[in-house]
Amino acid sequence: SGGAQHSGNWINQAQDTWNAKAKIAVEGSVSWPSANYTESTSGSSRILTTNDLPEGYTTGNFPIARSDPAYQYDTNPNHVAAQNINYNLTLNPAAASSPSCLGLGPIGVLNDGVLLYDALDDAGRDAVAHEIQDSCDGHPDGQDRYHYHDVSSCILSHAAGSSTLVGYALDGYGIYVERDRNGNLPTNADLDACHGRTSPVVWNGKLTTIYHYDATLEYPYTVGCYHGTPISATSSNASSAAASRPAPRRQIN
Repeated sequence: SGGAQHSGNWINQAQDTWNAKAKIAVEGSVSWPSANYTESTSGSSRILTTNDLPEGYTTGNFPIARSDPAYQYDTNPNHVAAQNINYNLTLNPAAASSPSCLGLGPIGVLNDGVLLYDALDDAGRDAVAHEIQDSCDGHPDGQDRYHYHDVSSCILSHAAGSSTLVGYALDGYGIYVERDRNGNLPTNADLDACHGRTSPVVWNGKLTTIYHYDATLEYPYTVGCYHGTPISATSSNASSAAASRPAPRRQIN
């Protein structure tokens, strides 16, 4: 029902891989001076308020114009529009009795104020590989909500050091960009089924050994399932994710 209409030549069907460096992006560089994102704490809650416009970054031109080379693959007709989003997350997330599936729509917020979705498009494919996003890896959905399916490359390029908090999942756990001494991100082999691990990171202003999610270049890119108990994403369709989905493609660089 959605997603790109045609697969690009950066996808190797035979090898089931895709080449991020060969993938095109939606044209345009639109600034959003009205972008607004705040974090605050109250008692045991972390309060995130955003209008879902990227602070400090630009978006492409949406809807995708017919003159844009991206249009031959993805005819995204949606606009980028300001939203009214407030999430009250726990300051001290704890593991649930068992992991739970991600819902459709928002699964978290990155620290430029943009919503984070899971790694699948509406057709159940790897959205990062198939859909055409802008130069910061975002695009709008049918409700005009701008969002990412992975940690935006614009955020990723500014995340220096061994560990950088770049957002929060709806179960309250942090999403981090972590790099080894050679500057490499972790791989899926370093993480659990929910795409996270327990290790020392700066959390609530202190170095803490705590569970967290990690950005990778491999599907599912950020969060694979909820390790903790998520709040209800009231601004989204929170229906359960499909139990059976096609296997993702492996990214090559």
